[in-house]
Order: sequence, then C-alpha cells, then structure tokens
Amino acid sequence: MRLIYLLAWMALGLGAQPYDLLLKGGHVIDPKNGVSRVLDVAVAEGKIAKVGPNLPVGQSKKVVDARGLYVTPGLVDMHVHVYTGTSIAGHYTGDLSVYPDPMSFRSGVTTMVDAGTAGHRVFADFKQRVIDRAKTRVFAFLNIVGGGMGPDGEDDPADMKAAATAATAQKYPGLIVGIKTAHYRGDGWPSVERAVEAGRMAKLPVMVDFGFLNEERNIKILFEEKMRPGDIYTHCFSGNRDEVVDGKVNSAMYTARKRGIFFDVGHGGGSFSWPVAVVAMKEGFAPDTLSSDLHVGSMNGGFKDMPNLMSKFLNLGMKLEDAVAKSTWEPARRIGHEELGHLSEGAEADIAVFRLERGKFGFIDSWGGRLEGTQRLGVELTIMGGKVMWDLNGRAATDYQSFPYRLDQYKLPRLP
Repeated sequence: MRLIYLLAWMALGLGAQPYDLLLKGGHVIDPKNGVSRVLDVAVAEGKIAKVGPNLPVGQSKKVVDARGLYVTPGLVDMHVHVYTGTSIAGHYTGDLSVYPDPMSFRSGVTTMVDAGTAGHRVFADFKQRVIDRAKTRVFAFLNIVGGGMGPDGEDDPADMKAAATAATAQKYPGLIVGIKTAHYRGDGWPSVERAVEAGRMAKLPVMVDFGFLNEERNIKILFEEKMRPGDIYTHCFSGNRDEVVDGKVNSAMYTARKRGIFFDVGHGGGSFSWPVAVVAMKEGFAPDTLSSDLHVGSMNGGFKDMPNLMSKFLNLGMKLEDAVAKSTWEPARRIGHEELGHLSEGAEADIAVFRLERGKFGFIDSWGGRLEGTQRLGVELTIMGGKVMWDLNGRAATDYQSFPYRLDQYKLPRLP
C-alpha cells in the first residue's frame, strides 16, 4: 500500500526536483511557529525549504512517508556529560561521560549542551577531543571549577576563578553558552557566587546544580539572594534539595519562577524522583526544559534516553506539544541559539520523526521507582543538516532490489 501511495503522489508532481527530501503527511509540531497539524516538510541544501500541505512529490529527489508519525525539530538536550576519551577512571572528565554521536541521533537529538564537565583549564582539550570531532552539534556550560568535574573535585574555592572562567567563555563565543556550578559540598556559597560573577562578566546565564544542603544553604536563599533572572536551576525534581515539602511544592520554587529563574529537569542517575515530579505536575509546576543529564549511569538506569523522558511527562499529563517545546525551542532559547529548535523556512534542517505508541508501559525514576503509563515515544528518523543520521525502519532508504550496489569495490584481491 505504501508503494501505491507514493506512486500516486509522484504522478501528481512530476517535473523539476528542487527538494532533496520530502517528509510527507506527518503531524508537524513546531512550537516556535505555533504549528501542530498534518503538513509536509521539504528539505533542500541542508535547510528547511518549505512547510505546507500537499507539497508535490515529484519535486523531491527522495520522499519519506510520515503518515501516522510526528515530525518535530531535532531535540536540543541542554544537560549532558560528553567529555570522555581521556582514560580518567571514575570521573565525568573521563569514563563516566559518553561520546555524543552513539547516543544523540538514535534519540532524536541533534544538539547537545555539555553541562560543566570541563572548566577553563581543560576546555581546550575537551574541544579538540570531543566537540570538534562529533557529528552532533555540541555546546557547553563552562564549570566554575578550573579542572571541571575531574579528579580534583569541585569543592576547592581556590580553583573557582571567575575572571579566568569568563575569559575562556569570551574566547569561545557561541560555543560556551553559560557557566555551571555543581556538586559543591563545602561551607558558604563560593561556587554559586563565583559562577554568577563569571556569568555577569561574560554576559551568560548560570546553570546551578545546587549540590548539598546544610543549615546555611537552602534553595530559598539560593533563589532569592544568589541566582539572577535568566539563570537555570537544574535537577528541579530531584527531591534532594527540598523541592517538595510536606507534600507540596516548596514555595521558594514559585518565588523563583516569578523572579525569572528557569527550571530544568536534568534527570540523570540520581536527580529525578516520582514523588516530586508527580506532586509538581499535579500542582501545575511543570519544568521549563526537559534534559537528560546524560552519562554512563543515567543511560543505563532510569533515564534511558530523551524520548523516554518525554514519555514520562506525557504520562504525567503534559501535552505532546509542550513536551516537544521543552525539548526543542525552549532549550534553544535558554542557550542563546534561537536559530535552532524550530522548522522555520531557511532554518537548519534538524528534524526528528517520532511514533507515539499506545499500550501498557513502565517508566523508572532515578531511584528505581516505577510508574505505569499508556504512552511511549520512539524515534523513527533523525535528520541533521538535511542528512539522515538515524533511520530505524529504513523509511528514507532505497529498496535493496533497486539499490545501485558497488560490491566490487569491497572485494579483496585474490591470493596467489
């Protein structure tokens, strides 16, 4: 039936072929442009050429039948750890991080933002080792600690140099999109205060992984006195930092939102709890952005991948359009790259194609708790810059019977 359908399309549109790829008949969700309906998406020379109804099939070199599927911008995962390849054991600046490409495209992700794995002393190594070599688009929040999330830890104020951090961020404009502080176990507020100082110098937002509480450190003081409007609180549903108190969302969270602080999920291996997420969503306190906190532990634990995370929120009552917005356009805005995360004509052709399954599924939080759901997203196709990077069912591939094989070029010479 699909072949007959495609042949009928072709008969309606023979002629010039200005498009390289045409996604036909999918439900397009493009939050920036307020689009959520069945449309076609045409790609030419790596850009979105046209989005509209009934685009002629004959005008495209390749046609993908997207009926029954959802077509969205490529996902922007705003919190990952991808500084690997250093052979450092037991740290995120090494074996705990994940190379971008093996995880991104199969998950519908075309843009990743490393969340402070590297600081100013090691950023150049991270850039040449991972960022410059990845096919995935990779940006970074720069850790206020010079050594990043490395063997020296993140507790030494002597390695928290605001000026050096800001200078490194300014050296790589657009690539470094913010400052990060995380995991601080010491007294006082040096990590947050110096991160904010560096952010002010470099005119960049700060992402705060609050680390650990004590009598002098709590999210009320953090939100009201330390963070600025436009800064980002990640791990917002962890439960580790009193986000929910006595069965209700901490009033400090509402105050922070009114001040213009943004809330990011950052699921990770220990930062997403059903008792917090369920309460927050019932109260209407949804996160501003969905992100993974991708690392070796999280991808093999409750997080799994971005479609699984989006599915969790669908099963907590979030609309699909909102889950897409919080995984595409909203994170693109937070990192100052508004050229990404949408399907406007002329934009980079970063596209994800999803199927939405209905049935009985189980979803796991960071602690091993299970929530049963009835919806689950899966990735069929991922396109970056107009190129197919992931194609689960060969929707953009050519049938092998008509494929122009050149098997002779792979033959080894015969031995005498």
